[in-house]
Amino acid sequence: MIFSGLFLFLSQAPPGPRSGGVSLHFFIMMGLVFLVFYLLLIRPQRTRQKKHQEMVENLKSGDKIITSGGIHGTIMGVQKDKLELKIASNVKIDITKTSIAVILTPPEKGK
Repeated sequence: MIFSGLFLFLSQAPPGPRSGGVSLHFFIMMGLVFLVFYLLLIRPQRTRQKKHQEMVENLKSGDKIITSGGIHGTIMGVQKDKLELKIASNVKIDITKTSIAVILTPPEKGK
């Protein structure tokens, strides 16, 4: 009984204002959402990527590094996309340049 009265009341309620299309407010809100995502997520990530790429390009033999896997070593040779890393006496491994996390050797002041 109560539910049928509520249903009858809701079915007779006047419809709200209808818009003929997508409102300008929608586009403004979507633009603001994109701006917030860009400023908080995309831009800082690009900055970190550029710094890491610059760091990797400036590697040279003799630099002491730490890989993203936590391996400490000294660079013995630099190739196009990989490095020869000395991790102990008579122990050398090849790693990709992108796996470098930290350079422990301070940069030269002349650069």
